[in-house]
Amino acid sequence: MIKVQHLSKHFGSVKAVDDISFEVQEHENLILLGTSGCGKTTTLKMINRLIEADGGKIFINNKNVTEQLPEALRLGIGYVLQNNGLFPHYTVAENIAVVPQLLKWDKKKIEKRTTELLEKLHLSADYLKAYPNELSGGQQQRIGLARALAADPAVLLMDEPFGALDNVTRSKIHAEFKALDELKRKTIIMVTHDVQEAFELGDRICLMDKGKIIQDGTPAELLFKPQNDFVKEFLKEQRLLLKFKTITVKSLWHLLSNEEIKGLGPGILVNDKDDLWTVLERSTFFNAERLNMMNLENKEMKTVSFESLMSAFYQYQKGDSHE
Repeated sequence: MIKVQHLSKHFGSVKAVDDISFEVQEHENLILLGTSGCGKTTTLKMINRLIEADGGKIFINNKNVTEQLPEALRLGIGYVLQNNGLFPHYTVAENIAVVPQLLKWDKKKIEKRTTELLEKLHLSADYLKAYPNELSGGQQQRIGLARALAADPAVLLMDEPFGALDNVTRSKIHAEFKALDELKRKTIIMVTHDVQEAFELGDRICLMDKGKIIQDGTPAELLFKPQNDFVKEFLKEQRLLLKFKTITVKSLWHLLSNEEIKGLGPGILVNDKDDLWTVLERSTFFNAERLNMMNLENKEMKTVSFESLMSAFYQYQKGDSHE
């Protein structure tokens, strides 16, 4: 869906982006991860031509972006900013309607789409007449996302979209982000400096440093097959937590035996696509000691204790040659 070839951008003698290439498949969420100044936001802004590249090519759906008018290009791409970018003098309804109005949608179609998005983002229609400064940070960010999605673009660019939110609000919006059907139909490139966010939301991650891509791969590939010491050091502090968020029940299935559990309290249903962090959170919330697990492919069921799951996790780690 998106193809970037030998992209470069210099600001004076500084190589902000230095000859990088990557591809994003349709409906994939690619994360550009790295510290401030590594070139990730500059890369993002070159895709919708907010910044013009000095070299290289960018294709969206096989069309070269430089052969399109910048204004027309941007109308077909959703864009979400860190500080939501809402117009303060526009109501919520007027903010969401900006791109559909530029595309000359009729009033009823805009109203229908706006109502639909508010429902999906768990916001009351009462907010339609409100102004951004009357909303909480989390609500503003949801409206910013609704505005980016309003015209149903195939591509969504997100620049540190949750960076200004507190941890509790960010966690809630992450959960909504993963569950939102609208986003499962999009091809997304997201910029973040937050390692946990990248691993939680990304299908693939481009880890950048000094304008270059150091490693491009799935979260599991970066964690278990780091290409060099830079990648290892970058993930070092959060390595255990990242393992919990990367290793799924399916990864451990062959290490789990069905148990007859007597005398334990309530159980929860777990599917094999769940990561261990999700299972841990749900087990704690429901005070569950029994885990009823289902393999979604063959419908096989296994009942295990939480202790058995952790034992399988440590056994799995021993087989990890990168430990």
